[in-house]
Amino acid sequence: MIVLIIFLILFVLLVVGVSVPFSFGAATAVLQGIYDFNPVALLTTSFGKIQSVTLLAIPMFVLAGGIMEKGKIGGALIDFVDAFFGRIKGGLALVTCVTSAIFGSICGSGAATLSCVGSIIAPRAKAKQYPTPTMAAIACCASPLGLLIPPSGAQILIAWTMNISVLSCFLSTVVPGIMLTILLCIGSWILLRKDQNIIYEAKMPPHEKLRDTGRRTVHALPALFMPVIILGGIYSGAMTATESAGIAVLYAIPVSIFIYKGFKLKELLPVIKETAVSTGVIMCMVAIISMLSRILTQLQIPQTVADALISVSNNKYIILLMLNLFMIILGMIMDDTSGILLAAPILFPIATSIGLSPYHFAAVMGVNLGMGCITPPTAPFLYLSSRVFKTSTAKEIKPMLFLILFAYVPTLLVTTYWPAFSTWLPNLLMG
Repeated sequence: MIVLIIFLILFVLLVVGVSVPFSFGAATAVLQGIYDFNPVALLTTSFGKIQSVTLLAIPMFVLAGGIMEKGKIGGALIDFVDAFFGRIKGGLALVTCVTSAIFGSICGSGAATLSCVGSIIAPRAKAKQYPTPTMAAIACCASPLGLLIPPSGAQILIAWTMNISVLSCFLSTVVPGIMLTILLCIGSWILLRKDQNIIYEAKMPPHEKLRDTGRRTVHALPALFMPVIILGGIYSGAMTATESAGIAVLYAIPVSIFIYKGFKLKELLPVIKETAVSTGVIMCMVAIISMLSRILTQLQIPQTVADALISVSNNKYIILLMLNLFMIILGMIMDDTSGILLAAPILFPIATSIGLSPYHFAAVMGVNLGMGCITPPTAPFLYLSSRVFKTSTAKEIKPMLFLILFAYVPTLLVTTYWPAFSTWLPNLLMG
């Protein structure tokens, strides 16, 4: 009953246009009023939760993504990937998918990935007469790779919420992220293979192609060093995720200003302001949902939900299916940050009670919420991609649904029902 009350309040407020933090705040206030919880205890819990060094990594990665977007680092990465895939049939779609995966491994943000990569791909796609709605759908579906390929802001939140290792959460989504990238490339090629209007560049002689690839590689080296520095620092043990995020910012600034000449130092302030606004929204969400999570825990909602699921079936695979359906529906009506902060405290105890590894569950949640970002009705990435590519969301939906069924659903099923798919790499490297 309590869960239904929460979702009813959230659904009504979100539909009428109330912002997400205020919607969750209203749900928390209603429960506090009904059950008369001590507000001082709730505020103490909230304040204690947001005092986390781990959470500092999120604004740092957001800032790094903003600097990369303005500093032409994304353009260098796209030119590098284009040297390998650009001249084959449907090559620009493959460039979009692969670059999104690389960009996501630097900034950890799906929205930043879509904004940067999409804004560069859009005019190139138009010039080569690629179908704009299809390219917008491909960029939309590829952008959640920034939530799966480490470092990932979503996985930082998941690890923080469930009090587990950030590094192991990063590793748990590597293989699912690679599988998703490959399937998106294949699905994109299928969508474009019969389009006769696309203009393809003539194939180059081998010696010219080698020279062109070498030139683009040299130009992209400063950008390509970023994931090496970030991930190498994290997994070597030299840096924490938070320290690596700070290093990413310090590295991106001189590279953007002096090497790629994307913007001047005085233009850094607007990027910092945008990051501050985004961080403020995330921290408000964390603070409010921390209070909501404490209320739900004291009311034993996770145990109640678990008992309800087990009453339907005690089969582990059926329960996994129901957990997935719950997260898919959750992802369809709210953004990934809200979904993580709400779902993790409720579903994590259920997942562990049926024998799931925390990192297996983290990977399943990552794929689910990544898919939720592109699934209507909320689908924040769908609407963002339509603005970036200047096309109609209605025209995007058909190719987008194809990519969801072709790439996301198989990745989710494999990740869910084959635990080693997500856990063998954390077990191998982290023990």
